[in-house]
Amino acid sequence: MTCALCGTRATSEAEALSWTTSVERGRTLHHCVTCSREHLRAIEGKFDSDWW
Repeated sequence: MTCALCGTRATSEAEALSWTTSVERGRTLHHCVTCSREHLRAIEGKFDSDWW
């Protein structure tokens, strides 16, 4: 799995379980823990990732 924002790759299934998943315009996107924490308010506000 690769982070849609920074390109970080999950090294294990256990690590990937802590990632955030979203669906935007019919695409499934995955976000690493670091990006998820950095953009938490935008994610909760359901803003498109293009905005943040």
